[in-house]
Amino acid sequence: MAARKPRMNRLARTLQSSIGSKFLMSVTGILLLLFVIAHMLGNLQVFAGPDQLNAYAAKLQSLGPLLWVVRLGLLAIFVVHIGAAIRVTNSNRAARPVAYVYPGSVQSTFAGRTMMMSGLIVLAFLIYHVLHFTVGTTNPDHFHLVDETGRHDVYSMVVMGFSQWPIALVYVVANILVGVHISHGASSAFQTLGVTHPRLAFLKQGFGPGIATLIVVGNLSMPLACLFGLVQLPA
Repeated sequence: MAARKPRMNRLARTLQSSIGSKFLMSVTGILLLLFVIAHMLGNLQVFAGPDQLNAYAAKLQSLGPLLWVVRLGLLAIFVVHIGAAIRVTNSNRAARPVAYVYPGSVQSTFAGRTMMMSGLIVLAFLIYHVLHFTVGTTNPDHFHLVDETGRHDVYSMVVMGFSQWPIALVYVVANILVGVHISHGASSAFQTLGVTHPRLAFLKQGFGPGIATLIVVGNLSMPLACLFGLVQLPA
């Protein structure tokens, strides 16, 4: 026990260091990215019609307590990601308390400079998204719909929500910011995790922007399709 405690203390100190925080931020970021992709692929079933999407939603609900275990796990990952990001930001500021004299000469992208801001806005959007589709607080009249088989009518809830331009606009703006965040974060994660071989340079340079573009296009297709009547309520 005595030997294990010092090792645990060293591990805790390492994870709380700048390098450890970057590692945690990268790992949790990749896990969240995988969830975003899976979530998008599931939601894209709205284009397959009400039966397909409602069956998918019912299958998720059939997981019962396991679904909440997954949700709480994702929440824990998100909290760790935010905490690590805050530590990295504070560490960077402490390392350079005086701003660059010529900011334009420093190689950085818009996505990189706005990671903290875009992350906080994404957090606010996620809270709204949960209140909208998971809890049904913002639009309870949509949330309690059922289809002809008695299943939760997720399809109608999605179409009715996105057919309102203020809601659609919130999702459009938020998903663009999600893309900006992923564009920089996904590529940086490979650098942090040691993927630096020249043959794998495309991962650092192109993976983030590429996967971010696919996610933004996929996620924007749903609110825009509903808003412009390409996806409608069943007759």
